[in-house]
Amino acid sequence: MAKLESFSSRWGIILAGLGMAVGTGNMWRFPRIAAENGGAAFLIPWFLFLFIWSIPLLIAEFAIGRGTRRGAVGAFAALTNGKFAWMGGFVAVVTIMILFYYSVVTGWTLRYLVAATMGEFQSGDPKQYWDAAASGWQAGGYHVASALIGAWIIQRGVVKGIEAANRILVPALFVLLVVSAVRAVTLPGADRGLEFLFNPDIAALANYKTWLEALTQSAWSTGAGWGLILTFGIYLKKREDIVLNSATIGFGDNSASLLAGLAMLPVVFAILSLDDAHAALQSGNEGLMFIWVPQLFERMAGGGVMLPLFFLALACAALSSLIAMIELAARILMDSGMARKKAVRIVTAAIIVLGMPSALNLTIFKNQDWVWGVGLMISGLFISLVVTMYGSRKFREEFINVTPGGVRVGGLFEFVLKYVIPAQFVVMFGWWMYTAATVYDAAGWWNPDPINHTFSVGTCVAQWSVALLLLIFYNRRMADASTRTPIEAADEEVDS
Repeated sequence: MAKLESFSSRWGIILAGLGMAVGTGNMWRFPRIAAENGGAAFLIPWFLFLFIWSIPLLIAEFAIGRGTRRGAVGAFAALTNGKFAWMGGFVAVVTIMILFYYSVVTGWTLRYLVAATMGEFQSGDPKQYWDAAASGWQAGGYHVASALIGAWIIQRGVVKGIEAANRILVPALFVLLVVSAVRAVTLPGADRGLEFLFNPDIAALANYKTWLEALTQSAWSTGAGWGLILTFGIYLKKREDIVLNSATIGFGDNSASLLAGLAMLPVVFAILSLDDAHAALQSGNEGLMFIWVPQLFERMAGGGVMLPLFFLALACAALSSLIAMIELAARILMDSGMARKKAVRIVTAAIIVLGMPSALNLTIFKNQDWVWGVGLMISGLFISLVVTMYGSRKFREEFINVTPGGVRVGGLFEFVLKYVIPAQFVVMFGWWMYTAATVYDAAGWWNPDPINHTFSVGTCVAQWSVALLLLIFYNRRMADASTRTPIEAADEEVDS
């Protein structure tokens, strides 16, 4: 019988959850998306979706992990008598496919941290520097380094690895964000950036795009629906309050996003002209962070100190999310009886090999980001569906409201999981596919070619179909393998 580790304290759980949730999407995507969609007006739907998408899914994931003591595949198998292990498999596949190229992103942050520390941005064209660092063998080398660092942390286990790393990474990240935000808002002219972020353009709320962007930002930033919190839920002690922890992680993630906005937008508007500021914000995630940010800090008094600190924060955010993804993949192998160290070695080898195409070719990277980023919507839907199939009320009573003195959820939770999340999926998923077919690739929307039709509907459907067909074909085998090993769960009371 396999004996599980458990997080040593509530703070250990919360820091691990925040480490999972707070990533590069908070630091480079949120400021840009908020600025492009009405500033403060965008914050209204973004905050709303925290309650009707992200936190309910985080609660469900924590409860599934703690209740079944299995990774995504085994958990779905346990809840559906093996019939829908393939759904859990798809949740896992989506996050693992993201893991392969997210290691490349983590490598970029490490490369830019080294460059900022060594003063390499003081001369030369930032665009040329990015072109050299974004893809090729340099990117491949840092990709490998990221995978090895993440693997070293994960193979040390839950307490000595995940918890210990996040006790350093997450506080360091928040301290660095606060320092960066304070410096940014005290710059001459920073008030233009603050006004851009916090002075609401109410007219933006009449635009459906603002609402959909707010939903996608909340869903992807918090990690709701990724299966990562489900994996961390395996290591919760029985008396842990999962509702309180889920809310804390959700609010903590939103706080990190706001801090990132305060650290970024005032600098953009204080240093650049109005036209250049808008150009920077429209340059995409990679363009804003890796082309414009070095220029901004180089022009700012004290930028030689602030730039390394900023990229250190970005590297902490990327690494803390990376280790959560590695744990998800390793846990699936461990559910079949494999030892942690062997599972981590196999996962690391897969990351290095299967992530290398994204490191060497930026077009492949963008295609994988598109396909599996959109696939996260399906993952969130599957988590809500497995709760509904198990029985929403039964799930609430047996998996959530079991902690003496803990926060309890009522029938509203059932309603959100059963109806509201599927409705949001239909709207959000439909919008993304419509946009792909009419804006990104109107002529070749059906074409599955990932190189020449990077953002087509066809490339998404083709790759998802391959994954789903294989998972359904091997459903019974996966269900049996992932539930074969008996689990002895930790049941000690958690320290407050």
